[in-house]
Amino acid sequence: MFNKILIANRGEIACRVIQTAHRLGIKCVAVYSEADANARHVAMADEAFLLGPAPSTESYLRADKIIEICKQSGAQAVHPGYGFLSENTGFAEALEANGITFIGPPSSAIASMGSKSAAKEIMSHANVPLVPGYHGEDQDPALLKRESEKCGYPQLLKAVAGGGGKGMRVVESLDEFDAALQAACREAQNAFGNPDMLIERYLTQPRHVEIQVFCDKHGNGIYLAERDCSVQRRHQKVIEEAPAPGLSDETRKAMGEAAVRAAQAIDYVGAGTVEFLYDVDGSFYFMEMNTRLQVEHPVTEMITGQDLVEWQLRIAAGAELPITQDQLTIRGHALEARIYAEDPDNDFLPATGSLKYLRTPAENAHVRVDTGVIEGDEVSVYYDPMIAKLIVWDENREAAINRMVSALEDYRIAGLKTNTRFLRNLADAGPFRKEELDTGFIEKHRELLFPDARLDNQFCLVMSAAYFLETAKAGHTIKGDQHSPFSGQNGWRLNSEYARPMKLAQGEDLHELSILEKQGEYEVTVDDASYRVSAELNGDALNVIINGHRLTVHCFQDGDNLTIFHEGEQFQCRQHRDTFTETEQSGDASLAAPMNGAMVAVLVDKGQEVKAGDTLVIMEAMKMEHSISAPYDGVVAEVFFAEGDLVNEGAELVALDAKDEEAA
Repeated sequence: MFNKILIANRGEIACRVIQTAHRLGIKCVAVYSEADANARHVAMADEAFLLGPAPSTESYLRADKIIEICKQSGAQAVHPGYGFLSENTGFAEALEANGITFIGPPSSAIASMGSKSAAKEIMSHANVPLVPGYHGEDQDPALLKRESEKCGYPQLLKAVAGGGGKGMRVVESLDEFDAALQAACREAQNAFGNPDMLIERYLTQPRHVEIQVFCDKHGNGIYLAERDCSVQRRHQKVIEEAPAPGLSDETRKAMGEAAVRAAQAIDYVGAGTVEFLYDVDGSFYFMEMNTRLQVEHPVTEMITGQDLVEWQLRIAAGAELPITQDQLTIRGHALEARIYAEDPDNDFLPATGSLKYLRTPAENAHVRVDTGVIEGDEVSVYYDPMIAKLIVWDENREAAINRMVSALEDYRIAGLKTNTRFLRNLADAGPFRKEELDTGFIEKHRELLFPDARLDNQFCLVMSAAYFLETAKAGHTIKGDQHSPFSGQNGWRLNSEYARPMKLAQGEDLHELSILEKQGEYEVTVDDASYRVSAELNGDALNVIINGHRLTVHCFQDGDNLTIFHEGEQFQCRQHRDTFTETEQSGDASLAAPMNGAMVAVLVDKGQEVKAGDTLVIMEAMKMEHSISAPYDGVVAEVFFAEGDLVNEGAELVALDAKDEEAA
């Protein structure tokens, strides 16, 4: 076994590898960018080395620097995690050339699966079922268009070097092909440095089922059940589970054996995942093979009782697989939800900012949180915005879903937008509970997944007032005489009552409240309705009784801003002070950046006439492109950024003067 390894990654996967390595007595070397100097994985490691500036091209993708650090630190092997250099053939070859073990498959296996088109050819010879389509090397656009017609519609354009939903476009008809091809090629070039595409027939109701495989250097191979990853947004997984619901034992065995054949066809070693499309008629087709550990590997660990990172380390060191296929046992059901900094209500656009407040569900035998961040950390524009993975296990699927819903309700984050409420609604949705799964699940059930807030608005305003009052009381109460009238916050006056005013702003709405304190209780009036309230603040927990209804909520205050958390829902408001003046920015003619990102294309010039719907600029965040279009006919008055510029959320990108219809 190794004495010291280097983890060529960051975030939760780096922390995950360090945990197992330390349990095995292996010292760990971390690497980090300038943006990650205070990151959790850096603090956990035995030693850490700076790679370079924040952009991954100048830090985590610097294979030469990582090899240099291996030599300097004495690291005998490198664990690549996932993403970055994990499936980079050149990196694996360079490690081999320098006598450093790559904790992953041989470089030849990565190369075989690195090109989706080449992988399809290999799978065909290994008798693994394939979806009809074009996987050739000739990338002439005219040829691709002809092959597109042969394949039939709908179809999927897919980057041959891709992953994570990048460089993908669904094409519904021949008329859409040219524009879709250009966009997919551009996105693939930006994300992977390779614009080549393959074409596949697009199954309309497929499930995404993948098999976890492991092979050692002694010719042994095994599959560790399967995972269902059908619930996706923008071709990226949202919730994963194991085992896959509704699969027959015969299908499970056939799929598993096909996955092992696929791995052994390329002399695979280590952890890998063979991904299949599973159709409604029970047929399945090879999609791709990921030659690394998957983000969702914990659900497999939970149902098998195995530590897959330990398996990786031992197999890389030359050991045989620890068990045979017959010895593998599957117990219970597990689900994983990816906690992301993103805005589900705005097409899941990635979010950035500070984790000002972070509370996670209690971990135990049923609940696990894999994360690379702590409260106060920044989610930056430079890396994937995943905050954590929440994994739950129970004896059956229904019980596991109940645990997931409960755990998501206990996950509380403030400071940036997250998908926790969306995930809670998804896990609790009737169609999800009934196993009605396919890759179009989110679009099909949008009304269920994006419901109105369950929290009563007026009730929350009353709770907010109670919180601000209790906070003020805690800071000003005269100690030693809690019954003194001078200790209250009600502007007490001899022989008179005084209703204290309070203004709470909720978005654009301003609510005027009046509060009368009587004998330790409050009478709060808002919008002509009165409430009798008693409250007690215990840390971040606010215990309230409102008109006899008792409940506990959790609160986070940031200056005058308050966030209330209750059963997976959030309510936000601000204590309005008249001494503050509010300014409004931008008029109808401005177009603002929907998120932090970089400008990848500016398609208009100052003075240019545009039509409603014309694309003006294209932004990129986390390797995903977002087009900003003209909301109406007009003339470009100003373009504020150039290609390559970094842009903050809310920044005005283009000023657009509406076209004068009379002059036209």
